[in-house]
Parts: sequence; structure tokens; C-alpha cells
Amino acid sequence: MTNQASILRCIVVFGVVGTCHGGSLRKGYYKDTCPDAEEIIKKATEKHVANDPTLPARFLRMHFHDCFVRGCDGSVLLNSTTNNTAEKDAIPNLTLAGFDVIDDLKAEVEKKCPNVVSCADVLALAARDAVSFKFQTPLWEVLTGRRDGRISRISEALANIPSPLSNFTALVRSFTSKGLNVHDLVILSGGHTIGVGHCNTFSSRLYNFTGRSGQDPSLNPTYASFLKTQCENLSDNTTFVPMDPGSALTFDNNYYVTVKQNKGLFQSDAALLANKGSRKIVDELLDSKKFFTEFAQAMKRMGAIGVVTGMKERLGRNVLSLTNS
Repeated sequence: MTNQASILRCIVVFGVVGTCHGGSLRKGYYKDTCPDAEEIIKKATEKHVANDPTLPARFLRMHFHDCFVRGCDGSVLLNSTTNNTAEKDAIPNLTLAGFDVIDDLKAEVEKKCPNVVSCADVLALAARDAVSFKFQTPLWEVLTGRRDGRISRISEALANIPSPLSNFTALVRSFTSKGLNVHDLVILSGGHTIGVGHCNTFSSRLYNFTGRSGQDPSLNPTYASFLKTQCENLSDNTTFVPMDPGSALTFDNNYYVTVKQNKGLFQSDAALLANKGSRKIVDELLDSKKFFTEFAQAMKRMGAIGVVTGMKERLGRNVLSLTNS
């Protein structure tokens, strides 16, 4: 793919220019312009998930990373150009996967409704539909009508995506900057119940916690010993382990059981026990029914971060971002 083609990846090739008209996010945004859009995306997503059970975690993480940089605008999907390094090439995004599947989902919609459905909405819907696949019912509501952004900067990804090495104060600051609170922080962290973590994102807890040497004393010693058999040094950036031991492909509330056992993989997971208020929320989410209810609400709030809607806002953004700089 050429540099010019890269910048147009979700702008022209997949028909983002001149997409859907209207106002704010709402249910059934495409009911008049592309009434089958959500069903097309759902069926295509389910087909891919049936063949690759790791996709729910991948899409959920991609959606999260997208929303925390410039809002939920699909900017994480844009490729770098000769003049600009995009979000997807930032260190936190180098392990994102499934871009090719999002491309396929968008292409399926384009066959039926050219130049209508935004890539940002495709990603938001795919994340929900992938996680919901095993349940055969939507786990949360996705309002639609997002405009696609054309600005994607590596520096903004580095500055806005919460680090797995973050302490509680840093996490609260990050979530607050997006209009989310401590409750949202603890609930959305529950997404770590599926997926994997690469050694380089947590190995400092095993070998260099103090900055000189040593192990994180808050990490379960038995679990730490196991992790050391998987991640043998600080420089390993290819090996990965489940974030929720024994439950990496099952979306449930077992993450909070793991956290309570001091087996949270990342420092950011352990941080949820560092504050009285967040500890209380962790305890509440040990109730499976409460977790699913609260997670659905938190995902709806996250999915609305910084969204651009309506033609007036969209046109203004187009003019400012034609060079993806």
C-alpha cells in the first residue's frame, strides 16, 4: 500500500467522505440510509469470531484505544504516512490486531451501502458484537452516528492511552480527562477478563520493581513465580500470557476474583486495590449480574467520548485534517 493509499484507507477506499447526515449519537442512526448496516456487521463479525476466538479481546482493546485518543473517531485505524506517524505505530498500539478484519467488515457494509457507515461505528459495533457472540445477545447498546477523524498522531496515543504501569492516581487522572470516573475505571478494567498481556508490559514487576531490582511485593508470590517461568527477562517483548489466568477467552467477572487474589497482571490492575473506594467497587463487581449491568453502562459512556457528529462538525474537521498531520 502506498503512502497516499494509506492515508485514504478509511477515508476514500471505504467511503468515509460524505457519510451519514444528522446530529448526535442515537439508536438506529442508519435506519433510513442503511437499515441493514448493524445486521451486516453483526453477521460478518460473528463469522470471524467463530474462526478466531481471540477477536473479542482484540476488538475491545482496539475500541478502547481508539476512544482514548481524540474520542471514538476511528483514528486508530489510519496508517502512517511519509509526513506523519499515526496512532497505530505508537508503542501501546503495536500489539493491536484485527485491523484486517475491521477492513473486511467495512467492505461488507460498503457492498450494500456505499459511502454511508463510518469506520468508527463499524469498530464500536464490532467490539460489542464480538464480545457478545458466545452469549447470542448484545451485552451493551451501541449508539451510532460517529464521524471518522482524519488526524492520527503517535504523540497523542502516547499521551492519552493509560499505561499498564500506571498507579491509581495516574489512572484516575487519565479517565477523568475523558469524562469518566473511578467507577468507570474499575468497571472498564474488567475488560481484562479476556485477552493477553505481553511480558514487557509487566515484567518490571517481576525483576525491576524498585528501579534497581526486586519484585513487586503486592504481586501474589506463587503467581509471580509462574510468570517468571514465562517471562525470563525484562527485554522479552514477544511472549504473552493470559490477563485472567484460566479464563482468557471467557468474558465474565472472574477478573475481579483474580485482582482480589493479588494476581492482577499489570500494575494498573493491582492499583485498583490501592484506594478504599475502588476496592469497594471491586468487591461489588464480584457479583456477576452487577458486573454485566455496570459494564454495559460503562461501555455506552466510553463509546461516547469525544465523538464528532453532524455535517457541520464533520466538514470543519475535514478541512483541518486532509494531510493527516
